[in-house]
Order: sequence, then C-alpha cells, then structure tokens
Amino acid sequence: MSDTLLIIEDDATFGSELARHFGGRGWEVELAQDLAAARRHVLDENAEPLVIVADMSLPDGNALDLLEEARGAKAPGEWILLTGYGSVPNSVRALRLGAYDFLEKPCPIARLELVVTGARRSALAQRRLRSQGAARSRRYTPESYIGSSAVTEKTRRMIAKLAAVPFSALVIGGETGTGKGLAARILHHGGPRADGPLIEVNCAALPRELLESELFGHEAGAFTGAKGRHRGYLEQAHEGTLFLDEIAEMDLELQTKLLTVLEDRRLRRLGGEKTIEVDVQIIAASNRSLDERVRDGSFRSDLFHRLSVFRLDLPPLRERLDDVEELVPALIDEFNARSGSRVRKVPAEAFEDMRAYDWPGNVRELRNVVERAVLLADDEVFPIEWMQLGQGGVGRTRRGPDIDGDRLIIPLDGSMALDEMDSYIIRTALERSGNNVTAAARALGTTRETLRYRVQKYGLLTGRSAESETDDRPADPVDAQPESPPDLPPSLDGRPI
Repeated sequence: MSDTLLIIEDDATFGSELARHFGGRGWEVELAQDLAAARRHVLDENAEPLVIVADMSLPDGNALDLLEEARGAKAPGEWILLTGYGSVPNSVRALRLGAYDFLEKPCPIARLELVVTGARRSALAQRRLRSQGAARSRRYTPESYIGSSAVTEKTRRMIAKLAAVPFSALVIGGETGTGKGLAARILHHGGPRADGPLIEVNCAALPRELLESELFGHEAGAFTGAKGRHRGYLEQAHEGTLFLDEIAEMDLELQTKLLTVLEDRRLRRLGGEKTIEVDVQIIAASNRSLDERVRDGSFRSDLFHRLSVFRLDLPPLRERLDDVEELVPALIDEFNARSGSRVRKVPAEAFEDMRAYDWPGNVRELRNVVERAVLLADDEVFPIEWMQLGQGGVGRTRRGPDIDGDRLIIPLDGSMALDEMDSYIIRTALERSGNNVTAAARALGTTRETLRYRVQKYGLLTGRSAESETDDRPADPVDAQPESPPDLPPSLDGRPI
C-alpha cells in the first residue's frame, strides 16, 4: 500500500502548494476542498490515507466532526489539524479524539513537513499492528481447534458460540495441556474485543507480592524498588481481554482485590490515590477444579460465581484420540517450517501407537513428541523410534495408582487430588494388614491415633468390626478421634514412595 497523504483545504492556492510540495517528496497526494469530498476519501471509498492534513474550518462544516466519524468507524490514519484561530475547546477536543497534532496557521512548511514525517512513522506502526492483529485473527479461529471427533466438534461449536457473545467473564477448565491458552486466544481474536489488547498472565509463575504489582500497577515509591509508575495488566487490558491462567493459585487477598475491580470496574494502583476506570473482559483458566477449591476454602465463592458467567470445559486428548491423525500432520508442518526439516510421511504404526497411548500431558505432550521426532528425523519419514511414549516404551500407560511390590505408584498428572492419594495409601495399607489398624499404622510409620483419625475422615472400614490386634491389646474403635490430625507420610513400610 502506497503512502497516501490526504490534504483537506478549502484554499485552492494553499492546497495546491501543499500537494506539489509533498508530491515531490514521494507522497501520493489526494486533495479535498470541502467536508463532503473528504468524507468520501476517508469513509466511503476506503482509500485509507496514511496521514490526513485538514483545515479545521471548512465551507460545509468542522473537520473535527469528520475526525470523530472516522474514529467511530475505526478508519486508520493520523490526523494533523490546521486552524487560523486556535481555541482551547477545539484543541482539547482534537486531542481527545486522538489527533496527532494541532497547528495554527500560518505554519512554516518546514515545521509541517517535520510533523507529517512523525505522523507517517506513527501511522505505519499502527498499520503493522493492524496487520499483525488481522493475521492473529485469521490464525486463531474456531477452526484452529483441530479435530473431527464428536467431542471436538461439540467443543468447537461452543467456542464459536462464545466468541460471538460480548461476555464479561468466562472460566475455562480442563487438564493441563488441553489447549486452554489456545481457546482463550480464539475467544479474544474472534470476538468483539479483537481490536483491543490480549494480556496473558500465569498466576502460578509469579510470587504473591509481584503478582499484585503486575496486576494492579504501582506508583513511584509505592514499595522498595518502585522507581517509576507502572501500568498493571488490568490497565493494559483496557477495552480488551485479560487471560488469567492458573487462577486457582492466586492468593485469597488478591482474589478479594480482583473481585472489587470486576464489580466496580475501577482500580487504584499500589501507592496511588487516583481511581482508574477499566473495561476488561476476563478469561480465567485452571487445571484444578475451582468448585473443589471453593469447597475447601482456598478460592472465594463470590469471585468464582462472578467469573463463571460462562464455563467451557476442554476434553483431554484420551477422549478425542480420533483427532490424532489430524493433529499430527498440522504439528509436523509447524515444526518443519521452524526447523527446515522435511518430514512428510507418518507410518500407520506410529498412529497405532499414538492411539494406544493415554497422553497424560494431552496435546502439549503430543506437541513435544512431534517436535522431538521432526528434529531428529533423517529423511521424510516420521521416526517411530524417537516418539518414546511412556518413558521410552510404546503402549497404553497405566493411569491412576498402582502397586509394585511394597511400593505404591501415585500419578502426578493431576488425575488424583491430594486427599485421594492419602485415602488410597491408607486403604491399601489396611487391606494388606487385614484391616488391622495397629499393623497398618506400623507399616505407614505413623501412630494408631493418627491413622484412626484418617480412617474416620475418609470413611474407611465403615460397617466393619474393629480389627483384631496382634499385640493382645483391646481392639480400637475406628471412630475414635485424636486431638490433632498430624500428617501421614506417604509410604507403606516407612520408606518414601
């Protein structure tokens, strides 16, 4: 696209002089002598001039009115306004509408050329940002959620429907690696706030004090090391979307402050006195169940209900294995482009192995497998030997807890909560000891009182008679409760699992 300069000037002599001057400096110059002609250039013909130099007072109106129309229509271009008589209200209005500069006539041509050059740089930067935004919008569409299985089709339809709705808040659930970040980008770039910023924050990656400063911003001197003013993520996401990943890890006090901002739509920076209005769409994600976090008191119920205007749960890869044959070629193309590799063929055996695997890491794990295989491939064939599924072995992994001799295997892929692990360890020890609490406590390296408390807590041995003791002591009532519940070490025989 050429650099077009639109000159709006009712003085034909002055307008022609400007057109001749800038035309000699490489500009493609368009000249309009009234508001009607200028409106055709700016709004009707989609000419998209890079810079507009406009006399404010025109025979059929005020150029500020056209500037306001252009801003409302999101028409691109930087505006430089000229006036023979400056006034404070007009200056304020021009700057409020986003004019690049406001100059009084007569303006030396050298100064006008300097201002036009600066406006050109600014307009080109905006054009690049729009192009990048358009590219992201084309990249992040509901079709980006690849797959043709029934569960994927259902999820994709839900994403498309949500993207068309101007929601205020939404919660995305699902196991780690299921594509919550991708879904958030699709919802932003495919929604009504696509022209606004998308700010992504991983709440688990920042300590509490730093997260507070990054979210809400701070003024200079608010705390040690705060040397200048900082606009927080909520401010940066104004008129756009704030994606809060792993929100379940957010401190309770910060949850309270976030809820206040969402309710009042305004915030105050740390150390600041002024309240700042913010218009933000919130997308929150967590690989933990927020319902459970609310029940155990680690997540505020009022914030949970404020965020759960809509909910989107993404299925794990093991529930959409039919999509593997579509996902793998797409990932191969991506990593071929990045690395210069030329993998083209995927053996049927590779797909069979992938479909037989449970994918505890979901699509993120699949990406890692494909990246590794593409980078280490010697030719056009996808190398099966570098897939290394399940720690080097191919086949279906064992999901859930398992027993290997005197040791327990506990999954750390998020499929079991901490209490479930605790309960499973105790139940297994009781089964191995014939429901003898004393023997089970000895195997676990804990006291009978502690174990009895846990047995009652998890409802184990319900309806059973008290166990027989091997040391001739009277049987323990399993419903007795110690004064305090010490933590159990996760072991069967006193050794770490």
